[in-house]
Amino acid sequence: MNILSVLAIFSAFLGTSVAFVFTPQGRDGGIRSATSLDATIAVFGASGLTAQECVYQALRDGDKVVGLTRNPTKLLVPKGSGGKDADKPLYDHPNLTLIGGDVTNPADVAKVFESNIDGVIVALGGKTSDVGDTMLTVGTKNIMSAMKSKGVKRIAVVTSIGAGDSKDQAPFAFKLLMMTVMKKIFTDKNNQEMAVQESGLEYCIVRPGGLTVEPPTGVINVIDGEAGSIPRADVAQFCLEAVKDPNFPYVGKTPCISSVGGTSWVKDRSKAARGQA
Repeated sequence: MNILSVLAIFSAFLGTSVAFVFTPQGRDGGIRSATSLDATIAVFGASGLTAQECVYQALRDGDKVVGLTRNPTKLLVPKGSGGKDADKPLYDHPNLTLIGGDVTNPADVAKVFESNIDGVIVALGGKTSDVGDTMLTVGTKNIMSAMKSKGVKRIAVVTSIGAGDSKDQAPFAFKLLMMTVMKKIFTDKNNQEMAVQESGLEYCIVRPGGLTVEPPTGVINVIDGEAGSIPRADVAQFCLEAVKDPNFPYVGKTPCISSVGGTSWVKDRSKAARGQA
């Protein structure tokens, strides 16, 4: 299967971190992950910045993708992994089935599972003022219900550092935001995580540090200490491995991830990072 493959696991940075080193795989007999067939992956929130990376990297590596998003025309080649092709349309890729819809509508979610899905990535986002106070929880429950009806078991859900029992891993300034302006979305994230943990599915809840749109580093630290920043491209690699590798070590777990040596909190909130003028 064409996906970045784990080559080494070793202790690095922050004392209790575990670093994954990923290396590209070729379709011509190069290194391959533990699964034997190319996958069809469902990506929810497909036009979001992290989800774009998931879609792009999966398509680049020969997989098929079925995506659901409210804004299909906003699915573009991501800045991090896309290089010179960044910001070009991705929504018309021949191996992509893109569905316009709302994750809180079970009928829209069901359309994704009309295809034979092997794994699911949930990378939902948006301001609560735009998407509502319970979109993450309701939408993820709809997805998991559809998965169970079709016998799909593997799911990776992107939440955030500070969610669930990782509150102490968030930098102090971010904790203040969690308790004030971000209180509603973290309530939703916490409820989303709880629903996933109680689902009985083969889940991995991915809690990234501060998200950037930098190129992928290829190294991802799974940490117990305070989180640093991480490119969305690396988060996507981790999510893809989580749904495609049958022996992925973080199934049933909630890893916090950040980049090589990262100890600072850096979150790219610029309009440029969000594809705006």
